[in-house]
Amino acid sequence: MVATPIGNLDDFSARAIRVLSEATVIAAEDTRRTRTLLNHFGIRAQRLLSLHDHNESQRVNGLIEEMRNGSDVALVSDAGTPLISDPGYRLVRAARDQSIDVLTIPGPSAVTSALSISGLATDRFTFEGFLPSRRSARRASLESLVGETRTMVFFESARRVADSVSDLCEIFGEQREAALCREMTKRFESILRGDLKEIARYLAAQTEEIKGEIVLVVSGSSEMTGPAIVNEALLLDLLGKALPPRQASEIAARITGGRKNDLYQRLLSLQAGKNKSST
Repeated sequence: MVATPIGNLDDFSARAIRVLSEATVIAAEDTRRTRTLLNHFGIRAQRLLSLHDHNESQRVNGLIEEMRNGSDVALVSDAGTPLISDPGYRLVRAARDQSIDVLTIPGPSAVTSALSISGLATDRFTFEGFLPSRRSARRASLESLVGETRTMVFFESARRVADSVSDLCEIFGEQREAALCREMTKRFESILRGDLKEIARYLAAQTEEIKGEIVLVVSGSSEMTGPAIVNEALLLDLLGKALPPRQASEIAARITGGRKNDLYQRLLSLQAGKNKSST
């Protein structure tokens, strides 16, 4: 697994250059981009082939057979560390299952680079990759993370980032701290730190189309920045023991924001299940 630059070519390590020069096969997400990198460093690939999301499952068996016959295969993505929101998982897992050594040639990673300059907590974090492009799916994904206490790292496209930050404001709260990292290590690298409201205002004020690679780092939930996660079943159970079902479901709806009738039916089901188990 050979990490490649996420922007600045000076970040490419001497070890990575040597490994690619010696590899029997270089499997690349985009052979055109990889060939540009190879040419820049004067690397003559013995063999260069594509391995991406659409052909990985077809490539795996052939590459495994080549490795079993003594070939060294180097895997690279378009930029950064392979497999981090990029193809290669099937190949690595197949190699592991065949007891073939899998080695890492570490280097640039947009995830750790953004974390290190975000100014947010880095002791615990979660990488969430790209958010769904459809708004309903994106909001559902964010709603599932509203109680996440670890720092979150997202990849986002330039054309969708304003919409995603707007959804984050509404779901996570405008005061949640964040950092928008754009074009890291490149000529026009920029980072905007602040709360989500400030970042949303900045994006809305842009008169030109936002371009480039974007990583969004968002602080985790705390008592000050996120709502508590309510265990509906436990809440209904406790209220149902002290109050009539209708009253219990009404109070539960106020606390959770759920539908009163749905919670009423769920409470009846819970009580029926307990009565059945007791008999």
